Amino acid sequence: MAGLDDLIAQIPVQDIASKLGADQGEVSAAIQQLVPALVGGLQVNAQNDDQLAGKIASSAEQHAGLLDGGVTVDDVDENDGDKIVANIFGGNDSTAVASALAGQAPGGSGLVQKLLPILAPIVLAYIGQQFSKNNAPAQEQAAQSGGGGIGDILGSILGGATGGGGGNNALGSILGSVLGGGGGNSNPIGEILGGLLGGKR
Repeated sequence: MAGLDDLIAQIPVQDIASKLGADQGEVSAAIQQLVPALVGGLQVNAQNDDQLAGKIASSAEQHAGLLDGGVTVDDVDENDGDKIVANIFGGNDSTAVASALAGQAPGGSGLVQKLLPILAPIVLAYIGQQFSKNNAPAQEQAAQSGGGGIGDILGSILGGATGGGGGNNALGSILGSVLGGGGGNSNPIGEILGGLLGGKR
């Protein structure tokens, strides 16, 4: 069953911490927050733009092979990952997103900046794997009912934490639930990422 726990379980935390020379506990804690943010950002983009939903689905399928036999950190293309991050967050690359999250995420902005380009391709690969379990091509699924195909996959990964629908900032609702804030001032990461996506809170 697709879900955040299953997705996060695919991520080689120890290997990433070793590669980055970072504390494994901080890496694990940061991953727990950043992965839902990436999935939530993808979902908002898919909901808001049917054409973009198709591109997300297609890109996810292209990355799916990264998870074959388990993720090897050295196989992750971090330049590609940074492009994915920029596509998710309205042109803001890993440096910009990390700067916005300074002081809010475990390990600080330096760790976030290093993690995002590694995590983004893994997140896409996992989404692509979920598509491979269906018969219809990703582009066709994404076109169904306004991006329903990719939306359904992302929604199932987030556990249905889609919050209050398509108001001013759906991302705030999604991340408010996923990151434990439930919205409002208790979820600064949700607010910051909502701002990066052009949302209004």
